[in-house]
Amino acid sequence: MLPTQTVDETPAAISAGEPALPLELLELELSLDGFSGDDADFTEAVRTAAAQVGGDFLFDLPASGLADDCRRIAALRVPKGDDGALAVVFALLDAEGTSIRVENPEEKTKDLTRFADAFIDVLQRI
Repeated sequence: MLPTQTVDETPAAISAGEPALPLELLELELSLDGFSGDDADFTEAVRTAAAQVGGDFLFDLPASGLADDCRRIAALRVPKGDDGALAVVFALLDAEGTSIRVENPEEKTKDLTRFADAFIDVLQRI
């Protein structure tokens, strides 16, 4: 007989079209939840959240069409998985300047991802 799950053991449903965030990104996004401020506050909020998850703030810049419904993008390097590897992710300030979402690099941001990787390489050489 198969064991049955109680309500407390049943995983929460994920809505269709909304991929599950890896634990590291979820932790980062939760750190940024409740953001209220302007562009200058965005930089400080993202810098603080990156430090809280053991990551690094790399840079931020105007979105300039790199992402939908987005005013600014910050590049971060955060721990990924249990092996201590670091990965580049992006924190995006929405067009209204009221909330921040966290995303993995994708096709549309591949050039920005390459720039972030080059930025990291330069910093490591200094």
